[in-house]
Amino acid sequence: MNIQWDADRYTSNFSFVHQYGQGVLELLDLAPGSSVLDLGCGNGALTKALREKGYAASGMDASAELLAVARQSYPDIEFALGDATDFTLPEPVDAVFSNAVFHWIDAERQPDMLRCVHEALKPGGQFAFEFGGHGNNRRIHAALSAAFAERGYAYRMPFYFPTIGEYAGLLEAAGFRVTFAALFDRPTELVGPDGLKDWIRMFVKTPFAIVESEADRAAILDQCADMLRGELCVDGKWYADYVRLRMKAIRE
Repeated sequence: MNIQWDADRYTSNFSFVHQYGQGVLELLDLAPGSSVLDLGCGNGALTKALREKGYAASGMDASAELLAVARQSYPDIEFALGDATDFTLPEPVDAVFSNAVFHWIDAERQPDMLRCVHEALKPGGQFAFEFGGHGNNRRIHAALSAAFAERGYAYRMPFYFPTIGEYAGLLEAAGFRVTFAALFDRPTELVGPDGLKDWIRMFVKTPFAIVESEADRAAILDQCADMLRGELCVDGKWYADYVRLRMKAIRE
């Protein structure tokens, strides 16, 4: 899935994406100086955190906009433009790390991505990651689907949110041994009184491509906010109903 990112707004208003990724770093058990690829590195904040843990980290992302922010913020780190489902590295690395990326990749392309990761790792290399799991943002997507349907549009789910069992099977088929897996709720506070609408504008872009009327777009956002206010707005603060899948696997 290719989308155009508002890199500055993503960095300022949605910093929770990389802040929560700090916990995924703890899955890596590597010697200082080990080589790590941050796959889908975004603005580079977690690539920098990997460097601070003593690893020789580099980043790769498909967004030129986010990479521009990463290169400006961390000029001493190597960042490459690349597609997670079709990439090779000059030399294999000790680990591949990824946070909040794989749900953007269509289900049918997941085996391609896992093949690339497997080939990028040294034998015994570590693969640690987190992304949206089964049930992620269930309430938000249900509200969007209802609001789309009311105006005669079909809402197409733009993300891939697997169960532990489903994704463990894909990893094993790709030549990995799964050593850790957890699926957990993580309600996440959004920024500002229009936090829900801003979150939808930032992250749920592709379904709106079929909504040509700006009035319909605004009405859909308003309806979603009205439908979800009782569930996802607490003391004036909006929350996204995140469910995360966190895993670690070893290349065999």
